Amino acid sequence: MGKKGGKGKGRINKNSLVEMLVGLFNRHEGEKMSPKEIFKELNLTSTAARTLCVHILDDMVFEGYLMEPEFRRYVLANNVSMLYGTFSRNRDGFNEFYPEDGSEPVLISERNSAHALTDDMVRVALFARRRGRGREGEVVEIVKRTHDTFVGELHVEKHYAFLITENRIMPNDIFIPKDMLKGGKNGDKAVVKLLEWPLDSKNPVGKVVDILGKSGENNAEMNAILAEYGLPYKYPEAVEEAAEKLPVGITPEEIAKREDFRGITTFTIDPDDAKDFDDALSIRNIGEGLWEIGVHIADVSHYVTEGSLIDKEAFKRATSIYLVDRTIPMLPERLCNFLCSLRPNEEKLTYSVVFTINDKAEVKKFHITRGVIKSDRRFTYDEVQEIIENGKGDFLEEITVLNNLAQKMREKRFQAGAIDFQQAQVHFRLDEKGKPLSVYFSESNESHQLIEEFMLLANRSVAEKIGRKGPNSTPKTFVYRIHDQPDPEKLSMLSKFVTKLGYKMKSSSGRTTSASALNNLLKEIHGSKEQNVIEQISLRTMQKARYSTGNIGHYGLAFRYYTHFTSPIRRYPDLMVHRLLDRYLTLEARSVNQSKYEDMCEHCSAQEQVAANAERASIKYKQVEFMSEHIGEVFDAVISGVTEWGLYTEINENKCEGMVPIRTLDDDYYEFDDANYCIVGRRHRRKFTIGDPVRIRIIRANLDRKQLDFELIED
Repeated sequence: MGKKGGKGKGRINKNSLVEMLVGLFNRHEGEKMSPKEIFKELNLTSTAARTLCVHILDDMVFEGYLMEPEFRRYVLANNVSMLYGTFSRNRDGFNEFYPEDGSEPVLISERNSAHALTDDMVRVALFARRRGRGREGEVVEIVKRTHDTFVGELHVEKHYAFLITENRIMPNDIFIPKDMLKGGKNGDKAVVKLLEWPLDSKNPVGKVVDILGKSGENNAEMNAILAEYGLPYKYPEAVEEAAEKLPVGITPEEIAKREDFRGITTFTIDPDDAKDFDDALSIRNIGEGLWEIGVHIADVSHYVTEGSLIDKEAFKRATSIYLVDRTIPMLPERLCNFLCSLRPNEEKLTYSVVFTINDKAEVKKFHITRGVIKSDRRFTYDEVQEIIENGKGDFLEEITVLNNLAQKMREKRFQAGAIDFQQAQVHFRLDEKGKPLSVYFSESNESHQLIEEFMLLANRSVAEKIGRKGPNSTPKTFVYRIHDQPDPEKLSMLSKFVTKLGYKMKSSSGRTTSASALNNLLKEIHGSKEQNVIEQISLRTMQKARYSTGNIGHYGLAFRYYTHFTSPIRRYPDLMVHRLLDRYLTLEARSVNQSKYEDMCEHCSAQEQVAANAERASIKYKQVEFMSEHIGEVFDAVISGVTEWGLYTEINENKCEGMVPIRTLDDDYYEFDDANYCIVGRRHRRKFTIGDPVRIRIIRANLDRKQLDFELIED
């Protein structure tokens, strides 16, 4: 048996002793320490541990990490540098810190993390750099906790409780004193606020702030997704009360200020289950092959005044959120479904763009105005599609003209370099308790494209009106919807990827040529087994569209000017645009403060992304819940991703994705070939690659983690 040493834990490991010494000298910066003092501080009692320590000290002096100003007296070689930035936690305990100054990341071991969590803003002390190693440091201050509320399941004992989380941000369960349970019981889904996390404690301490319901219940799980992403799952009563006080009627004085479209054929086209109709189209023949077409948008700014209680809540939310079974609206229900909604046979206030268009879909002129409409008909997309296909139905001539013009505008847009991404949307048929009964998909058809093209035209025209420079003039500050060109390196990687799947794509960096290459690829893969996989990876090469006061155009749509004007009921930037139009076109006022509006744009872009993540999480949850009823069943699938730990596979009939762990492939020892997006058996050279058809059996459905586990079935 070896002698004990180093805190009585057996023969000490060199790497762990190095870490102990690094921490010691950083805690005692500027102090000279003798070996005897070091042995005492680190509790090194055995001869072997002390001898190893002296050898390591000599190495650290040689590497320049330590100085030895006096014989056998050691001190840290340099002053500690302090950096401010963002912390990122990894499951393996090797965490990273990203400095605000953009310099290289810093490794933060778990023992030096001070319980920092992912996205926390922290201050870090850099350690002296060791030869052959990256930068390392220690969190000395958590400046701001980015996340202080967490969602999970309560496990209640006699005198205390814990919140069990599946959140990647919080690595430990949260201890909850019995008097801070707020009535929560074992198995409840709860929201817990972090109170403290002492450095010498493994678990943080928190208190329950809300009980969402029993785990597994639909309402509890959907609200848990919202709470997990920091999104609201209920509306403040004070805001709803403010909405109730808004007047219903439209006064003759208000109508007199506006352009009157009530006598012109007008209708809305929306999904079957829509309640908030925020856009309508009007159309009339004005002779000589010309059509006057109005794009009429709900005038939310008339009801929601800037800085009001309703406005502040709307800005905070920035967007409506669409989960599988519900909509969490940006505005109170009275506004979005009643006052502002362009319901049929009701007089409604609008912000409108009115176009004069010829039969070739060329815009001869347009103007922007506040209006009043009275919609003649509420159509669903299916009803309009049936009219287009069968040539029968209400307003046949108007719908036919609008559709023909929309298809011509669409063709021109793609000729100009717009990207033709057409992904099917996943939907679920649910029972009265929210349990998924079946999965179905909706794809864009001509009725959808009719509305899409006229909304795009209105958005582009509004952006051009404000953004296009006149002679000797500077554009005023405005809100644009921008989309940057893809990174050439990512395009090159996409080209290499599809080449290995048997397709060709030129990875040109030019705006038009890269768009053309992408469109040609999307056409080529249509209907192939690899279609969904390649479309997903192609989307990932794209930059994310966002809001900004700095206009760089919209790459995906091939527009030089673009904004969001057409959905103020569900998007706050559209409301900002309406107000700016009123300021610039009606009041002819000076430009607003750009810095203030850029901050608002950044907030809206961030909230949009968070909402999208929550929407995806709700879909994934319902997919796992749906497949949990099919454990043991076999399905045809396609490999959608390959990693060193297994195969992601997507079931053909419902697009539910799960993992085939590599450890379950027992006919060979498989190795990951990342260059060729496949795994290969070492002995038999059997290969599994993206796009390969497979048969799988469902073996596990984990609702807490929203994960499906599959096993491969051999024919």
